[in-house]
Amino acid sequence: MKYINHEELLKMDPQYRVQIINSLSGFKSANLIGTRDDKNINNLAIFSSVFHLGAAPALVGFISRPDSVERHTLRNIQQTGQFTINQVNADFWQAAHQTSARYGDDECEFKQTGLTPHFIDNVDAPFVQESQLKYALKLNEIVPIRLNNTLLVIGEITDILCDSAAIRTDGYIDIESLNTVMVSGLDSYHTSKRLSRLSYAKPGILPTKISIDGKT
Repeated sequence: MKYINHEELLKMDPQYRVQIINSLSGFKSANLIGTRDDKNINNLAIFSSVFHLGAAPALVGFISRPDSVERHTLRNIQQTGQFTINQVNADFWQAAHQTSARYGDDECEFKQTGLTPHFIDNVDAPFVQESQLKYALKLNEIVPIRLNNTLLVIGEITDILCDSAAIRTDGYIDIESLNTVMVSGLDSYHTSKRLSRLSYAKPGILPTKISIDGKT
């Protein structure tokens, strides 16, 4: 077992340290965030920091890195108050990764990567047509995190688009059936294999395996 103390961590080569720290949190969801600026230029960027915040209201958050350089996604959300989150699947994970390239302000990542923008009524931000699970959000709040100058962007879900076959009878979404991709570290992509769903945990009772529809 390799042991790394705090002093060694601070003295590490910066790129090596970035890889180590980004790997510690394990598998993370891979999502493309779609936005549009006030000049109607579409933008698309991959994020591995999307997380659930609550169901009532339906809130989702993600972390935006320090704005020491221009962050098109953040700027567009601030301008329009809308964005979409599109889960990456095994059919387009390489194109999704390419959106992390530093394209210019006037360059559209959809065009650069071959992905297809898709729109619905009352949502100005673009969805990714190739994604099988995607949702639109309106900006709720942006919370500064002073420790490292990142920003917590919180949105409320307004619209959901999902392959109907993946939604089970109890509301569980079988994301594995959609070939959803995960990220580890900065650049390693994975698909998953379910072990099982488990019954609701209660003190003194061992959980049991349940069906994909939540039945014992």
